Amino acid sequence: MTVHAERPITPQDKSRELQRKLYLEAKRSRNRRFHALYDRIFRPDILRQAWEEVRRNGGGAGQDGVTIEEVVREGVERFLGQIEQDLKAGTYRPKPVLRVYIPKADGRQRPLGIPTVRDRVVQQACKLVIEPIFEANFRENSYGFRPKRSAQQAVAEVKKALITGWWVVDADIQSYFDTIDHSMLMSLLKRRISDRRVLKLLRQWLEAGVLEDGVRNATEIGSPQGGVISPLLANIYLHVLDMYWAERYSSLGKLIRYADDYVIICRTRQNAETALQTVKQIMAILKLTLHPTKTRVVDMGQEGFDFLGFHFHKKKSKKSGKLLPYNWPAPKAMKAVRSKIHFITERKRLSNSLTEVIKFLNRAIRGWRNYFRSGNCTLKFQQLDRYVRNRLEQWVRSKQGSRGHWNERAFRDLMAQHGLEYFYLPGVCAVKP
Repeated sequence: MTVHAERPITPQDKSRELQRKLYLEAKRSRNRRFHALYDRIFRPDILRQAWEEVRRNGGGAGQDGVTIEEVVREGVERFLGQIEQDLKAGTYRPKPVLRVYIPKADGRQRPLGIPTVRDRVVQQACKLVIEPIFEANFRENSYGFRPKRSAQQAVAEVKKALITGWWVVDADIQSYFDTIDHSMLMSLLKRRISDRRVLKLLRQWLEAGVLEDGVRNATEIGSPQGGVISPLLANIYLHVLDMYWAERYSSLGKLIRYADDYVIICRTRQNAETALQTVKQIMAILKLTLHPTKTRVVDMGQEGFDFLGFHFHKKKSKKSGKLLPYNWPAPKAMKAVRSKIHFITERKRLSNSLTEVIKFLNRAIRGWRNYFRSGNCTLKFQQLDRYVRNRLEQWVRSKQGSRGHWNERAFRDLMAQHGLEYFYLPGVCAVKP
């Protein structure tokens, strides 16, 4: 008889066991406040698991200039040991986050805050410990930045609700992450956490400030996007909306939320208009504001709406002739992927080899296709395949200095030789819109 050696217990195993225990305890008593949490944050297995997740997610250096690669070179054990020592002694202090800006589809810029690698590890360790406690309370209608939940699940739920829903509240919270009220957030955290040292840690991150152009600016409200802990704090804050809706207003329509993006799908216009006024009242309680121009009530018999990169619309089914919900990549999503393809195949990148260009294209195609494959995307994917072909043909002709059009078969053979993938593959997408 063959005896198999037992697999050694890893830091991930230990951290998951702790998370499972905390989750079950929180689930058993929904009003219990946890007091002995701080010491668990600097447990070696928790810090090791936190480091692995931060390393896996990558990202740049914070305001101290220390990169993940530098931490590896200097020694991870030494790095984590110092964090453990500082947390034990109570001398850990977070540094201000580095403010950077990334372009948005509408031409504006979105501010992001990049914490130092050290602060990201501590935030991740804290998240590992406290997330299960709040997960025990979170509602089923919330999908954003939660374990075992995804945007695709939210999209599927929206499409399902639209079978009987004809009016939609398409809501947009104005500058959500920048306007979260610290006092209210801390009071929500205290409902489940009584450990003063953990609460102090969370408040320090909220008040660490932002470093922009070498100047530190205080943060009296808001939670900087980009921090490891920010998505969890954002979900805790908007859990109030989920609870109000579930307990008092669910008869008006189905609320589906992904972080700060949400829609309410209703059967009647009156329900949708009442739902909109109700949401405004709940936002006022949370000291938040709905965007005056981006928030609207949508008549699905006449128009559609965008949510999580998809455009949702009702169209006549070719089989039954009934109006049914369909979804496909929204115009902004199409524009964004075309811009990426254009960037990869620009003439100033003629110094790259065809193999390199196709490698970058495949990466873009694969990620985009995997996200949107659940929609009615055949036509949109075929449009993108034609766009890729045209851009690649222009790039190859420029690189080789040739003129005229390529022979279809010769071009396909060349692309196949270099392993070009495609957006539209039979069996990948749902039916055509």
